[in-house]
Amino acid sequence: MDNLDAPSGSNPAPSNVPEFSVSELSFALKREIETAFPRVRVRGEISQPSFPRSGHCYFRLKDENAVIDGVCWKGTIPRLGIKIEEGLEVIATGKLTTYAGSSRYQIIVDRLELAGEGALLKLLEDRRKKLQAEGLFDPERKRALPYLPQTLGVVTSPSGAVIRDILHRLSDRFPCHVLVWPVAVQGEKAAGEVARAIAGFNGLPEGGAVPRPDVLIVARGGGSLEDLWAFNEEIVVRAAANSEIPLISAVGHETDTTLIDFASDRRAPTPTAAAEMAVPVRADLMTETLDYAKRLVGGMTRLLREQSMELAGLARGLGDPRRLIEERQQRVDVSGERLALATRQLVERRAHQLSAARLVSPQAVIAAKEQALVAEGRALTRAVDRFKSDALQKYARAFDRLDQLGDRLKRHGSDLLLNGQRQVDQAAKLLESYSFHSVLNRGFALVRDQDGQPVLAAASTSGGQTISIEFSDGRVGARVTDGAGAAKPVAPVPTPPKRRDGGAGNQGSLL
Repeated sequence: MDNLDAPSGSNPAPSNVPEFSVSELSFALKREIETAFPRVRVRGEISQPSFPRSGHCYFRLKDENAVIDGVCWKGTIPRLGIKIEEGLEVIATGKLTTYAGSSRYQIIVDRLELAGEGALLKLLEDRRKKLQAEGLFDPERKRALPYLPQTLGVVTSPSGAVIRDILHRLSDRFPCHVLVWPVAVQGEKAAGEVARAIAGFNGLPEGGAVPRPDVLIVARGGGSLEDLWAFNEEIVVRAAANSEIPLISAVGHETDTTLIDFASDRRAPTPTAAAEMAVPVRADLMTETLDYAKRLVGGMTRLLREQSMELAGLARGLGDPRRLIEERQQRVDVSGERLALATRQLVERRAHQLSAARLVSPQAVIAAKEQALVAEGRALTRAVDRFKSDALQKYARAFDRLDQLGDRLKRHGSDLLLNGQRQVDQAAKLLESYSFHSVLNRGFALVRDQDGQPVLAAASTSGGQTISIEFSDGRVGARVTDGAGAAKPVAPVPTPPKRRDGGAGNQGSLL
């Protein structure tokens, strides 16, 4: 019996299934996959990233059940905005394709996003630790803000409410010149523009056509972590840390924190607060300046008053210049008399010595003595002249000093008299205001008793008492007709005791 299922020969049976080469099948699969998945977004964890010398990046995206290869070309890596790292959970966007060399499918990534806030926070914390280890957040790098900046540089969006809030606050506190460098504060281009703006302000020359700012403010309104991510980029943080101009970061609200806050010199909770940190309040400065001016005027017034008092004391302590001159003249006269007497005595003593000595040649001795006397007389005359010259110079200096003190006394004497006159007038007015005569001028009267003492109450008067009433224009006498006080009691006249015997003395009666 023939076997119908078996082939009848060595040749295989013909089939309608098309035959492909390996290359044809691979390219066919590539077309099908690229047509079916032209654009996909895949979420997964980056694994085994590698960066060969070509500059491309090869990695794997995996989850708990599957793995897919990923490729990012060299020209695309700078535009990603995220550094491809091991263990980073991302959302990769690109097209699906195959690689014929190993019969694998892969995704060519042209955009990379962090998957969820947790991944962003992890990346943020890792980046913060890295930059902190480099010393970019050290307190020693912080610089003090200038007290009165002339020019402020603001890096922000020109169309947002932030710049309007800053300008409004500056106009209220201390108006100054403001330079705005417009940048994007969100998106892929934001980080680069902010970094270039900070570097651009620092690159302005001193005294150039565009003034160099004294303080920089990097500001943005509030938003989510993704919205503020541009201010967490390394390029922005490094630009802020390397800024030679003191920088204030005002990104987001008070609860928002970005890495630029750690690198800046001061961190403001809001853009409005940044404007308040940058400039003082002009009204407070004016008040403080006026206070200093008042204190200066008061100090100068006290100094002039003390100098005037010291001048007055010196003037009182200075004696009569004529008396001083007379005393000096008297001393000169006494010295002249003593000099003449001493001269005569010297001549007599020399003459006596000459007569007592044994004279060898009287004419020679006399001539020598005469020459000595003449020389001594000349020396004495010169001494007298020198003494008179010194005395006259002293007198002249004393007169000059006296004239100077007199001039100073004349200049300040009138001021002292005017001040004394004002004080006397004020005391007189005060005394007049306290006097009881001003009360009498308003219609009141002063009642005095016969002793001249004031009567302070009606109870201290009695009927028939003589009193005086003083009005503003004079004094009149009066008598009290009905006293309010009790009448003074009349002392009783003592009566002599009755005698028992009806007579005088202690003798008994004879009747």
